[in-house]
Amino acid sequence: MDEMPAARRRPNARGRGEVLREEIVGTAMGILEELADDESLSLRAVARTVGIAATSVYLHFPDRDSLVIAVAQRCHEELVGVGDAADAAEPDPGRGLRARMLAQVAWAQEHPGLYKVLHESSVHRRLGMPFKEVMVTRTVDAVQRCMDAGLAPADDALTVAIDLRTAVNGMLAQRINEPDMPWPPAAEQLDRFLRKLVGLEVPGASR
Repeated sequence: MDEMPAARRRPNARGRGEVLREEIVGTAMGILEELADDESLSLRAVARTVGIAATSVYLHFPDRDSLVIAVAQRCHEELVGVGDAADAAEPDPGRGLRARMLAQVAWAQEHPGLYKVLHESSVHRRLGMPFKEVMVTRTVDAVQRCMDAGLAPADDALTVAIDLRTAVNGMLAQRINEPDMPWPPAAEQLDRFLRKLVGLEVPGASR
């Protein structure tokens, strides 16, 4: 069946190509949120939703995978941003680490389809995407601050941060993929991870 023609759209002014690129990425994010599967994404569907010809998408993204990677980068930037803001709002390093991880939990619960794409797509498992390293670095730094402040036992911060991220990512993936399970509140699970994996006791946290 032939694709429906794209809605007519006024061409971008000269130098506005980056604006269109951002619109394409934002539109693809919305579609991937609904699909929760990058292999089902169609560049023609993205073009139709934006209201441009498919050739205009190909000028910015030569194939579907390149667009999925751009979406993944945008998602990582959002996750880093909400985590940084949550951490910065807490003067205590322990509360800051907890707030950072809870911000990631909240983002995943708000965007379950995108979270699946981030962690289950073959595209996202590729090497050579430096933007993926930023969240790991931020978590390592947050864990190290807890250790430096004497709030957590001295240890290799990278190893501890990877253990913590693995536990949190696994928790979120299971909640998204098995929503009918009688899950406890996510904050309670996170607090157990912080105690058992980091050795951190956050005052007022759930037990």
